[in-house]
Amino acid sequence: MTVIQAIDQYYQRKVIAETQRYIAMAATLYSHSFAEIDVVFDLKGRTAGMYRCYRQQGWFTQKRRQIRFNPWLFAKYPEDSWSNTIPHEVAHYIADCRYGLQNIKPHGEEWRQIMRELGAVPSVRANYDLAGIPTRRIQRYGYQCACRAVELTIYRHKKVQQGVQQYVCRDCSQTLVFTG
Repeated sequence: MTVIQAIDQYYQRKVIAETQRYIAMAATLYSHSFAEIDVVFDLKGRTAGMYRCYRQQGWFTQKRRQIRFNPWLFAKYPEDSWSNTIPHEVAHYIADCRYGLQNIKPHGEEWRQIMRELGAVPSVRANYDLAGIPTRRIQRYGYQCACRAVELTIYRHKKVQQGVQQYVCRDCSQTLVFTG
């Protein structure tokens, strides 16, 4: 299997410039100036891009916005990343600035309208072949019910072990029991 190399700094600068171009296009479309946004290349696995808005604590609380991209998927699928991933994440940023994330659905009508106005198809998911791309492995634990064996992620397993949560089989409605 060929290991995919992440895009280099030159290509990252081109992606950042394209991101800024879409933001400038939105500024013209909506007659509104949008603040500059951080663009980072730190995603792994099946996620091509992500818009993130968070509060940064310091001597005063500040709202931070960031667009994150997967440099391996950009390397393996450059055309799709260029035409879909970049406008997709910019549309999330613009939707947040215009409407507020708490007021809209992540891929709701407002976001879809922004995508169309940016000249992009408002598609939500892509199905990428991840061969050669670094992925995050999540540890799983075995559980059993009356009808089958089930695996729970480490997050759910910890909730069960701490007594915070119980999980029930969708088919037989029996509580899942840890098998080790």
